[in-house]
Amino acid sequence: MADLTVGLAGNPNAGKSTIFNALTGLRQHTGNWPGKTVEKKTGRREFGDSVIEFVDLPGTYSLAAYSPDEIVARDFIVGEHPDAVICVVDATNLERNLYLVVQVLELGVPVVVALNMADQARSRGIDINTARLSQLLAGAPVVPTVAKRGEGIDQLLATTVQLAGEHEKLLVAETAGANQALRVTQANCHCHIELPHAFQVTYDQRIESAIDDLSTSFVANHVPLNGYCSRWLSLKLLESEADIVEEVASMPGGTGLVETAATQVADLESFYQDELDMVTADQRYATVSAISRQVMNDSSAGRQTLTERIDRIATNRLIGLPIFLAVMYVIFRLVIDVSAPYLDWIDSVVNGPIAAGLSSLLLWLNAPAWLHSLVIDGIVAGVGGILTFVPGLIVLFFFLAVLEDSGYLARAAFVMDRFMQFIGLHGKSVIPLMLGFGCAVPAVYATRTIANRRNRLLTALLIPFMSCSARLPVYVVFAMAFFGSRASTVIWLMYVLGIVVAILVGFIFSRTILKPDESSAFVLELPPYRMPTFKGLSLHTWENTREFIRNAGTVILAISIVMWLLLNLPWGVEEQEQSYYGQVSAAVAPVLEPAGFGSYENAGALLTGLIAKELVVSTLAQVYGGVTTEAELAPSTVGAELKGIVVGFFQATADALRALLSLIPGIDLMGDGGQVEDTALSQALQGHFTALTALAFLVFVLLYIPCIATMGAIKQEFGGRWAASAAIYQTMFAWLVAVLVFQGGRLLGFS
Repeated sequence: MADLTVGLAGNPNAGKSTIFNALTGLRQHTGNWPGKTVEKKTGRREFGDSVIEFVDLPGTYSLAAYSPDEIVARDFIVGEHPDAVICVVDATNLERNLYLVVQVLELGVPVVVALNMADQARSRGIDINTARLSQLLAGAPVVPTVAKRGEGIDQLLATTVQLAGEHEKLLVAETAGANQALRVTQANCHCHIELPHAFQVTYDQRIESAIDDLSTSFVANHVPLNGYCSRWLSLKLLESEADIVEEVASMPGGTGLVETAATQVADLESFYQDELDMVTADQRYATVSAISRQVMNDSSAGRQTLTERIDRIATNRLIGLPIFLAVMYVIFRLVIDVSAPYLDWIDSVVNGPIAAGLSSLLLWLNAPAWLHSLVIDGIVAGVGGILTFVPGLIVLFFFLAVLEDSGYLARAAFVMDRFMQFIGLHGKSVIPLMLGFGCAVPAVYATRTIANRRNRLLTALLIPFMSCSARLPVYVVFAMAFFGSRASTVIWLMYVLGIVVAILVGFIFSRTILKPDESSAFVLELPPYRMPTFKGLSLHTWENTREFIRNAGTVILAISIVMWLLLNLPWGVEEQEQSYYGQVSAAVAPVLEPAGFGSYENAGALLTGLIAKELVVSTLAQVYGGVTTEAELAPSTVGAELKGIVVGFFQATADALRALLSLIPGIDLMGDGGQVEDTALSQALQGHFTALTALAFLVFVLLYIPCIATMGAIKQEFGGRWAASAAIYQTMFAWLVAVLVFQGGRLLGFS
C-alpha cells in the first residue's frame, strides 16, 4: 500500500503524461475508473522511505461537470482526498492553463504547479516570475520543468512530498488544537478542515453573499459535507452542476438547501442577465488574467512562431488533406518495408527451431499423438501465426505515437473537419474516429466527449469502418502474399477505403434515420509542434504492443485450443470438412461464394474473427498452414539453432535499415534483395486464393461486423437495438462490396 497518493492534473497537450512517465517509468498500471469507461493510469515511485502512488487524471481544461473526463478528475480530487495534486502547466500558454489550477486550488487541496516546457517559453521570449506566481497562488510551490529531458523532475518530486508532509502535520495540529478552522458536521459524516490560507477567487459581492448564506446554512441545518469544502459545495449549487445538486438533495436536510440555491440562482441570473455559471467563469478568468499579467513578461508578441509557419501549409484548405494522406501512406510503407525482414525472421524461428524443439521434446516424453498435434498444429500454428506480425504492429504504434507526440495528429483532425460537416457531424467526432485506427473499443467510449447524443451515436456507428490494429495482420499477410512490392499500397488503400465508406454511410444516415437536430462550433486546440522523446515513444509503443501480446497469450491461445478441438471432433475425424468446425463453416460458406471465397476454411476464419479480427490470421494458420511434416521439424544441434537465430536477427536488422533508407527518393539499397520471402501461411494461402479473391476477402474483413468487444461497447453506450442494427447492416454492406469487387474484377478480366 502506498504511503502517499498524488494526482496529476493538467490541460491536454501540457505534458502531463510525459511528467507521469518520468515519475513512474515502466511501473504503471492501466485500467478503468470504477463505474466509468474513462481510462485510469496509475504508477508508483519510491522516494526515501515512502512509496508514492501517482494517478494520471484525464486531461481537461476545467473541472466543470460537462464531460466524463472532467467529472472523473473532479471526483478523484474531492472524493479520494489525495495527499497532493501536481498541476501541470504549459509555460507557453500560462493564462489558459491557470484556469484549471485555480479550480483545483478552490477545492482546498495541496497543489504543486509544474511549470512545464520552461525551455520553450524562454526560447520564445516569455519570462515568468515563479516566486511571484507562487505568492499569488496562496503559496502553492511552482517548479519549472522540461519533462521531455527530465529537467526539474527530481525537484518536483521532492517539493510534492514535502508539501504533502507539511499539509498532513498541519491537519494533525489543527485537529489536536481544536482550531476554529475545524468544522465537524455530524457523527456519521467525514470531517472537513477549511484552511485559512487556502486560495480563493473573490467573486462579485452579490455572489459572495449567496455563497456565505449557503455555507452558513450547511452548518445551521446540520447537512453533512461528506468531505467537501462548504464554500466549494455552495458555489457548485449556484452554478447548478447537476450531479452536485442531486447529491446535496439526497443528503439529510439537503432538499431545503437546493431550493434556497435555486431561488438565489434565479435572482442572480435576473440581475446579471446571464447564466450564473457563465458569470462565475468570467470572474474566474478575470482573476487568472490578473495573475498572468503580474507574473509574465512576453517579448514574443507579434512574432510568428515555427508552429504557425508550418501550419500555414499543414492545415491549408487545399493541400492539408493530401498531406495527411501522404503521411499515412509513408507510415504504411514503413510498416511493410521496415518490419518485413523481422516478420520473416520470427516466422522462421517459430516454424523452425521452436516447432522443431517442441516436437522433439514431445517425442522424447513419449507424448501421445493428439498432444503432439495440439501443441504443433494448434498452439504453435495459432499463436505463432499471429505473433509473426508483432514487428509490423510495433512499427505502426511507434509512428502513430510520433504523430501524436509531435502535435500532427490534432492537425489531421482539423483538416478532416470539413468532411465531418459534409456528413452532418460535429468536428469533435474526428477524434474518436482517429482513435479507431488503434482500437474501436476505446474509440466508442471516447464519443462521450461529444455533447449531442445523435452525434455520439452516428460517430460510434462509423468507428468500426476505421481499420483497427487487429485488422493489420490480415492486411499484411494477404498483401505480402499476393501483391508483392505493392503490398504497402494495398494496405494504404484499405485504410482509405474505410474512411471513404464511413463518409458515404455517414452521409446517408445523416439524411435519413439520424438527421441533425442542432449545430455547434468546432473547437479544437492545435498544440505547438514538439520533438518527441524516445523514452515517451518507447513507453507508448510498449503499452500498445504489450496489450496485443497479452491477448495472444490469453484469448488467442484459448481460441487456438478450441479451434484445434473443433478441427478434431468428432474424435478421429480424418477430413477437416467433416469436423465440427467444418460442418458449421460449410453451412455459412455458400453465402460467401458470390464474393469468391466461399470455402468452409475461409468462412470459419471469418466466424472466429467475430471474437477478435486478428483471429482470422490465427485460424487460417491452423486450417491452411497448421500441418508441418516431420522433415520440416527435424532439429539440428542447439548451438546451430541459436547461431541461426542470432545471425537471422542481425540480417533482418540490416535489411530493415536498408529498406528504411530506400524509402528516400533516388536511393535503392535493396536491389534484388527487396523481395520478401513468403511466410509459411503466405505460401499456403497462395494455393487457395487468387489476387482478386484475396482483395475481395480483405474488403470483407474491413467492412463486416466488428469484434464482440466493440459490439459490447456500442450496446453499453446506445443499447442493444443499435448494436444489433450495426452488426446487420455492416455485414450486409461488406458482402455487397466484396461481391462487387470480385464479380466486377472478373468482368474486367482480372483473375
